[in-house]
Amino acid sequence: MPRLAIVQMRMSEVLEENLAKAERFIREAAANGAQIVLLPELFENLYFCQKEREEFFRLAHPLENHPFIPRFQALAKELGVVLPVSFFERCGQAHYNSLAMIDADGSLMGVYRKSHIPDGPGYEEKYYFNPGDTGFKVWHTRFGSIGVGICWDQWYPEAARIMALLGADLLLYPTAIGSEPEEAGGIDTKDMWQRAMIGHAVSNVVYLAAPNRVGTETIEGTQQTFYGHSFISDYMGNKIAEFGPEEEGLLYADLDFARARAFRAGMGFFRDRRPQLYGPLLTYDGKTRQG
Repeated sequence: MPRLAIVQMRMSEVLEENLAKAERFIREAAANGAQIVLLPELFENLYFCQKEREEFFRLAHPLENHPFIPRFQALAKELGVVLPVSFFERCGQAHYNSLAMIDADGSLMGVYRKSHIPDGPGYEEKYYFNPGDTGFKVWHTRFGSIGVGICWDQWYPEAARIMALLGADLLLYPTAIGSEPEEAGGIDTKDMWQRAMIGHAVSNVVYLAAPNRVGTETIEGTQQTFYGHSFISDYMGNKIAEFGPEEEGLLYADLDFARARAFRAGMGFFRDRRPQLYGPLLTYDGKTRQG
């Protein structure tokens, strides 16, 4: 059974500090037997999307000759771990919120670009990121078949179902989410956030994990407090492990994919699907188009 570890951590505005902290956590996870290690979304810096500023585009880099992806490839190879790594990608004139999937031999298996891009107070992502054009992806790594969404993707059951249909045994959602600012109602979305993903785990009978950042980050006087509560769910929706709102560290879970596959087949969720009835999902207004 592969062992998963997810990281909950604070970030600074200094790239090397964040990279060094991430590497320390990855090494600790590997020393404790983890074979898949997941960091939060955009761990390389503060969550700059609180504000719309041209100068923050300088944080984006092409995948080719990237300033830190090769470092994590070397680390994955050294430790024999699978590393999905979130990063701010520049490709030509486009910018993406992306994730590089690194297998346990250090090879780069491919890139996923965030499909659903939020826009609202405190989360001005549409200013920075083009909608992802990769489609949903599942990678058959040394330690299992893994599908990855990024933060806002985690609210969409269609994304989880597609990754499950593509063979995912594990869904991972690197995240940067906090309490909503006053202009957005000031609500605490923590419970909704977990329930949405636990529903994906249950409906698709897959393991699922979401690492979040913690701490209060200030961008030009605007503050966002990230609420942590990173968690791992089993394929029946039981929370195996969970952090509170402030801790930094690692959560672990041992994943029995064979048992989950047998349970999934027995439940019949995929046997009893009716794809021919799902046409409205392919439209914005829910009306099936003719011809």
